[in-house]
Formats: sequence, structure tokens, C-alpha cells
Amino acid sequence: MSLRTRAANRTSRRTTGRPEDEKLPVGQLLVYGTQHILTMYGGVIAPPLIVGGAAGLSGTDLALLVTAGLFISGLATVLQTIGIGPLGARLPIVQGISFASVSTMVAIASEGGLRPVFGSIIVAGLIGLVLSSFFAKLVRFFPPVVTGTIITVIGLSLMPVAFTWAQGGAGAADFGSMGNIGFAGLTLLIILVISRFFQGAISRLSILIGIVIGTVVAAVVGKADFSGVGEGSFVALPPFMHFGSPTFEIGAIISMTVVIVVIMTETTADILAIGEIVETPVDSRRVADGLRADMLSTTVAPFFGTFPASAFAQNVGLVALTRIKSRYVVATGGLILVLLGLLPVVGRVVAAIPLSVLGGAGIVLFGTVAASGIRTLSRVEYGDGLNLVIVATAIGVGIIPIAAPAFWDAFPTWFATIMHSGISAAAIVAVVLNLVFNHFRAGTRPGASVAAAAPDERGVAPGTPDAPGTPDAPGTSQSPVTRSHSEH
Repeated sequence: MSLRTRAANRTSRRTTGRPEDEKLPVGQLLVYGTQHILTMYGGVIAPPLIVGGAAGLSGTDLALLVTAGLFISGLATVLQTIGIGPLGARLPIVQGISFASVSTMVAIASEGGLRPVFGSIIVAGLIGLVLSSFFAKLVRFFPPVVTGTIITVIGLSLMPVAFTWAQGGAGAADFGSMGNIGFAGLTLLIILVISRFFQGAISRLSILIGIVIGTVVAAVVGKADFSGVGEGSFVALPPFMHFGSPTFEIGAIISMTVVIVVIMTETTADILAIGEIVETPVDSRRVADGLRADMLSTTVAPFFGTFPASAFAQNVGLVALTRIKSRYVVATGGLILVLLGLLPVVGRVVAAIPLSVLGGAGIVLFGTVAASGIRTLSRVEYGDGLNLVIVATAIGVGIIPIAAPAFWDAFPTWFATIMHSGISAAAIVAVVLNLVFNHFRAGTRPGASVAAAAPDERGVAPGTPDAPGTPDAPGTSQSPVTRSHSEH
């Protein structure tokens, strides 16, 4: 890095005062951005393949679904990181096709094909766009006792994905074989060795290096198939409304609207999580900007033949692991996604990476997300045991979809859709219990809002009994997220 570049970076950081605004050299942007895309690529292509299969699409149309998903994910990522006016949180957040909507889309597509799926996404996305500002005001109900719980559950909820990948991916003929688990273990070992014995840029690239070496080894022993890379077109623009004009069915729209609320909850949690990791203020306005970008991308996606977008939690873990906080790194990754959407041949190369290799990297990445949540929870006061009950109950409910996937099946569809997302379930329980235990129990003036002021690490509003910052608890500090709530 030249002296001029270093000086420019220092000037940028002094001007903005925000670590996410740091500008790195082009080479580092490309390398770190590529690492982000390799981390989430499998998650982006999985929903189109699953939903397209349910709709009975041909191989050619399935490829178009995947290409469109990459293209829109890239544009959504650039919008979220760079921002335009009131659109975009301007944080290092990667956007991709949401897993939360898969089960609902499969149910709709199995009955009527993709056209009602696209129609329901357009309407639900517009509803989410309208609700973004109101939904973001709920950010004051997310003190560390809540955010730490949610971030922990995000990591725990992603672990089954890593383990499924490590076994070769669902549906693989050799699923669970020692060979697949061996490749995952090798990738994990490489990442651990690099993290332990190297420093600086090499250590920060441990995930990318692990994936590359793991893939090379798999190719040498014949477990990575690149034979299909040359098949198909090399350059292609995602066609506009290739699958026909959307249709609008009331039942599908209602179901998808519930899913959109789930996606907004997860995106809010991811925005708060990345704010904690980057150590930058995140207030309700910034959350609203992020949700607007999310919902706008979701609304536009069906016109290009793809599905709802949301923040990807695995990339939150990558930011925590590498400590590369620049949003321009993720924006570069977004441009790479756009390129992959325009160059199917490049996408086919990346798609040839064995899922078992990605599984080894996923164990570290997703575990890092959970560890970040635990670190946030370490700042919570547990003196009277109430916050301990909040954390225990919310985490318990949050891991129900992991421990007992059919637990909510007997409940109404709209309720089961919400609770089948452990992240949403944990968020709802943590917020409600925090209100009941730390707000409603604290005496308030008649007619005063019980949550008018930002809560602290205990979830207690300043000025109430037992609240840190009063003479009884001097010197207690607040987290970056909590401070931003107060400032807003």
C-alpha cells in the first residue's frame, strides 16, 4: 500500500469516524470481496434449485433461475452497502436469496407454478417497503440482552447447514461418507492452521485459502467435477419476465407477506449484529434504510425471475472472523455477484466447489456468529436472574426448529411459518420477555411510554429503578447499538 493510499485512508476514517467507511486498495477489495462471495455462493444457488425443482422446470430454466438470483443478489448487495438516498444501511452486509421463503414458495409453486410465486413476492415486497420505517422503530426494543440472544441463535441456526454441506449436501449419492467429512475436516484444519500460525492478510484470508486448497485436493482425487464448466453460454443477461407475467392469488399473497415479516426480522437482526461487530452506531433510521433496500430488491426480483432477498448471516460471521469492516469490500463482492450473473461460465466454475469443502469453512463461519452473540451477552447484567431467564427461554425456543423440525406443524400455517424460523422465534420471545421483565415491571409515570428511552445492557430504560447510569450503578457503559438508540 502506497503512502498516498495510507494517507487517504486515514483521512477517510477521520472524516467519517466510521470503520465501515475505510477504503482499501483495489487488490484487497477484490480478494476480500471474493472471499465473501465464496462463503455465501452455495446459499444463493440453493433456493432457486429447490423452488425450480418443485415447479418442474427444465435444466435450462433452472440455470436461468440461478443466474437471475446471482444478478439480483449482487445489485441488492451494492445498494445495501453503497446506498442511494434513504436506501441502504451502508454497512458490510451481503444480500442474497432468502432461505426463509423457500418452504412457502415450494408450496405455491407445486400448485400453480412460478407465476403466482412472483405475484405474491411483488405485493408482499411492496407491503414490506411501506412498513420499513415503522418496523425499524422496533430497534429500541433490541438491547444487548436481546441482540446477543438473537445473534447467538443466528449462528446456531446456521450450523445444520454447515453439517449438511460437510456430509456432501442434501441428496448427494455419497451423503455422509467418510470422504466428504474428510474434505470438510481438511478444509477446517487448513483454516485453523493458517489462523494460528500466520498473521495479517494471510490470516484474514484463511477461509478463502482453505476453500481453494480443499477444492484443489478434491479435484486431484476426483471429487470435484469441472467437466460442465464449458457447457452453455459464456455471457448472458438475465431475461425480463422469462417465466411469464405474475399472477396474484390472495392465499399466496397472505402467506408471502408473513414470510416477508420474517425476512424483515432476520434482516434487522443481521443489521444490528453487523453494527455490533463493526462497532459502529446503528439507529432506527439506519435500520429503516437497510430494510428499504432489502424490500426494494425483493419487489424487483420477480421481474428478473428470482426470489426475495435478505441479509446473509454467514457473511456477518466472516466480518467478525477477518475483522475487515469496510463496506466497500462487500460492495466489491456485490459487483462480483453481478458479474457471475452475467457470465454463467464463471458461475459454473464456482458451483463446482464441493459442498463438503464449503461445510468445513461453514463450521468456523457460523460458529463465529454464535460466538459474537455470546460476546454480546457477556455484557449483560444477570444479578437478579431475570435476564438469565430471557436468554435461556429465547435460545430454547430459537433452537426448536433445529432440535424438533416438526414441532410447529400442527399450528396454523401463518404461525408455523414464523416459528419455523428460529431467528424470528427467538427475536419475538426475547423482545416480549424483555418488555415484561425489564420495562413493564419498572414504575412509569401515568401515561408515559414504557419504552420511551433506550434500554441498557440489562434491558432497563434509563431513569428507572436499577438502571445503570443512576447513582446506584455509576460508570456503566453502553454498547454501540445501545448508544445509537439513545442518540436517535
